[in-house]
This record gives sequence, C-alpha cells and structure tokens, in this order.
Amino acid sequence: MSSSPQSPAAVTVIGLGPMGRALAGAFVAAGVRTTVWNRTPGRDRELVERGATGAASAAEAVAASPLTVVSLVNYDASDAVLRQDAVTAALKGRTLVNLSADTPERSRDTGRWAAEHGIAYLDGAVMTPTPTIGTPQAVFLHSGPEELYREHRPVLDALGGTHTHLGEDVGRAAAYDIALLDIFWTSMAGYVHALAVAGAEGVSPRELAPFAQGIGAILPPLFQELAEDVEGGGFSGEGNPLTSAVSSMAHIVHASEAHGIDAGVMRAAEGLARRTVGLGHGADGFSRIAEVLARR
Repeated sequence: MSSSPQSPAAVTVIGLGPMGRALAGAFVAAGVRTTVWNRTPGRDRELVERGATGAASAAEAVAASPLTVVSLVNYDASDAVLRQDAVTAALKGRTLVNLSADTPERSRDTGRWAAEHGIAYLDGAVMTPTPTIGTPQAVFLHSGPEELYREHRPVLDALGGTHTHLGEDVGRAAAYDIALLDIFWTSMAGYVHALAVAGAEGVSPRELAPFAQGIGAILPPLFQELAEDVEGGGFSGEGNPLTSAVSSMAHIVHASEAHGIDAGVMRAAEGLARRTVGLGHGADGFSRIAEVLARR
C-alpha cells in the first residue's frame, strides 16, 4: 500500500506520447495536482501551460506524487525509465500504475520487480483511443491487488469512462488487452483487404462502407454465441458448417489473387479451417477452430 505523505489527489504521469498527454490532460482538467515527465524534452509545454508541473527528471516526477501512471510504447521503454536506481528508490512506498501495452508475462515480471522493491503495483490497459480519454466513452481495465485499486480509484476516475478491476493477477489486464486487440487488428486487416479487393472490382470504398457496417452489426451476437459454444464445448455447425466456410474463404483467396492482391491473411484463416476439417470436424461450426488452436 502507498505510504506517501502526499495528498491522494495528486498524480504523476510518465510518458507524454499521444496517450500519455491525453491521460495527463484529463487529470489536469479534473483538478488533480499533476506532475509530468517525458524522455523527450518539450512534450510537456502545453500541459504545463494548463496547470501541470513539469519535472526535471523521472525520479523527481515520481517523488512528487503518491501515484505514478506510466504510458509508454512497451515494457522495454517503461523498464528503461523505472528500473533506474534513482527512480526505483523514489517509487518505494508509492503506487505505480502501468498503462503501457505489452504481454501478460511482462506485466507479471514488472509486478514481481515492484514487490521486490517495495512498490505497490497495478497493471492496466486503455481500450479506447485518445479522444475518448476524460469522456464517458473511455474504457480502462485494471488488474492487481483489489484493495490497492480501490484506494486509487477516486484519482483514476478523473480519466473518465468505465474502470473494471479484473482480478488480483497483475497479468489479467494485459491478457484481455492482447485478446481484444487480436480482434481489432485482424478485423482492421480484413477491412482494408476488402477495400482493396472491392476497388479492384470497381467498387469504391464509400460505396462499400455502408454494407461493411452491416457486416459489423452481425458480429456482436455472434461473439456471444461463439463464446458460449467454445465454453460449453458444443461447436455447433448447424446452418453454417466449416466445410461451407472453407468454400467461402477459398472464393476470397481466388478473387484477390486474380487481381494480384496478397491474400496471405485469408489464406492463413482458410488454412486453419481446412486443418480443422482435416481433423474430422467439417460438420462443426467455426468455433471449433478455437479448440483446435488451444490443443497442445
């Protein structure tokens, strides 16, 4: 637990890229006493003009507040800052919330390091883009000691939106982050590929977009249905067996490559489906692929 004598309505933000600036800006706008630091000088100018305090060093920034929020590109970057002797010493007895993105194991490693150095630690993930920070649309995930989360929740609430504590395992927020970003980036890859294929057939992006949104609207109930299917082990293929899905994916591959468009992403998806069919699951639904992927 944090034992710093500082006011609880104070926070330090380390890392002033687009997300870090948005986080610090939300704290400032909410009236939280905010200290900021960035490896590249000058990034704090606008925030200082709005009322934040710029620190001369990371150690000075950390020492200014009972709570430090870190937002850097990955844990290599955060380690390079936080594991400096002076910064580590300044963090002792205080709380660190790392909102940098990386793997669950890197989160757990940082949690072990923090415990060894007397630093209270929460891990987290920001699941919405920078314009949502400070608004009701922001979404934050947190993991680590629940008592610590509750202690600092009043300050974290200044970031707006919803905050969800996922459990004591500090790696859980990163696990959710990785899984959800998997959905996002494969979806984005599919969409830009679809725009390229449609364009090759004379369909403009604006013409396709309304129909693409219709496809997107189909997905939420399917996500729930497939989740229940996988968790329950049903893998129902009624109405759309894997054999049918393979045929559909093959058409996309052929149409793409006929125009000289790389179909690597769809070939990979088709390959997973064909592998699952080859294992005797052709009559099952698409959800069966998740079970096949999870096999050791």
